[in-house]
Amino acid sequence: MSKKPAQSPVDIAREAFQQLATRRVAPTPEAYRAAYDEIAGTPNEVKPESVLATFAVQLTQQPGDIGKLGQRLSKIMESSNWSDYSTELDGFVGQYFPSRNMVPHGELVPIDLEREFIRDSKKEKMLREVLARVLVFNLASLLAEAPELANESKSIGADLKEAFSEQAMNDVTGRIKQMSFQIELKTEDIAQQQELLMRLFQLLLENIHGLLEKGSWLSSQITTVQQLITGPISRTSLADATKTLKEVIFKQGLLKNTLSEEKVTTKNLMLTFVDRLSAMVSTTDNYHKTITSFSQQISQASDISDLNSVLNGIMNATKNAQDEALRSRDEMINARQEMQKAEARILTLESQLVHMGELVREDQLTGSLNRRGMDESLEREITNADRRSTPLCVALLDLDDFKRINDTHGHATGDEVLVHLVSVVKDTLRKLDVIARFGGEEFLVLLPETEPADAMLIITRVQRELTKRIFMHNSQRLLITFSAGVAFRSAGENQADLIKRADVALYRAKNAGKNRVIMAD
Repeated sequence: MSKKPAQSPVDIAREAFQQLATRRVAPTPEAYRAAYDEIAGTPNEVKPESVLATFAVQLTQQPGDIGKLGQRLSKIMESSNWSDYSTELDGFVGQYFPSRNMVPHGELVPIDLEREFIRDSKKEKMLREVLARVLVFNLASLLAEAPELANESKSIGADLKEAFSEQAMNDVTGRIKQMSFQIELKTEDIAQQQELLMRLFQLLLENIHGLLEKGSWLSSQITTVQQLITGPISRTSLADATKTLKEVIFKQGLLKNTLSEEKVTTKNLMLTFVDRLSAMVSTTDNYHKTITSFSQQISQASDISDLNSVLNGIMNATKNAQDEALRSRDEMINARQEMQKAEARILTLESQLVHMGELVREDQLTGSLNRRGMDESLEREITNADRRSTPLCVALLDLDDFKRINDTHGHATGDEVLVHLVSVVKDTLRKLDVIARFGGEEFLVLLPETEPADAMLIITRVQRELTKRIFMHNSQRLLITFSAGVAFRSAGENQADLIKRADVALYRAKNAGKNRVIMAD
């Protein structure tokens, strides 16, 4: 290499270290001297010790870890401990000029041009491995419905691990871009298919719902599924709906079996009734024929003895017909009574089936209405208020410091508190009032035919009753209170706006010190 007089000793030293790192040669004094002489072109003009000392001083002027390294090297120079100096330089080279393979001291290794493009640092290596894992495992599993894309993702991940040249990296990058484009097209196709399936499902539900009789025990279940698929679908909502419907369907299944048995019993009673009626008709017909025969005998009688014989026959036939009629009447009366009992049992079972269907409107924990039941009840009360021109109020209740109760005493105790609150509210409210769980520890109370002042008094009375009803946990009394916002519905106001105003009033009650009831503006 030609001489470069314009370079300073520090520049020559830096280039010498870079050359040692490139060649993967350990930075021993001998190796450094050879590299320095080769670059400077003046083998013996400068002593390596002075260059290393200058190099250490230059490093001390740099910020951060490099400056600290310079301080350590300067201190080592004072004792001329070249072994420690070499160790520090090894650490410096390993940190700032990492190599993929360890090379024995003093050994020169040719540069691998195929791997020269990428020299992974520790962070880059981790990113490469993570990306390859995402391609091979995660993305491939998500593309299970597209096997060709899943196989391509695995292939790209495997090739990425070995892509160290510029050409190999460009190939991998191009394949990733192409696969991303194909995934985008595939995703659009899948989304369209899901949308069409959802529409088909909705049409099927609407058709079934239209064929059902009004009040059918199956209607509430279909309504639940319809509302679920029209709103935002989440894993939680699907799981909750599935769990509720499974329980309801199981209970209804038991009732349906009993109902079928009762219907069979009723059918048999009807057959008995018809058989007895037929027997009565047959007996009457036979009696009529007998009387006709006796009439002919009377016309042909020649003396009183013949008439007595005919009269006895008529009396016996009449008695037999009467006995048969009485027996048939008694059996028909019994059959009618049994039918009435069976009909009553069927009505009871059908009522229970409808009730089981209505369970999907209730909150399983507290027994209050759930959001679906609340929406239906509030919509019904709004319709009634508009039709009758009657007042309607709602109150939004929120338990005070409920998070603290959960954190201190556990979620099981928190659930017991919610049940206790609903029990107190139900016992205190009027029969026409309704409570529904709005979410978490929030509850909505519907107060139909209620003026604002009366609504405030009702909710305040509930607060006082809750304070009186002591809630005990592990022999310890827990004070349970709630804040509430009451809203009076104005003419034409919809459900969402009414609840929103109650929520704003509830927020004000919380900020005012809790355990308060505030009327919305």
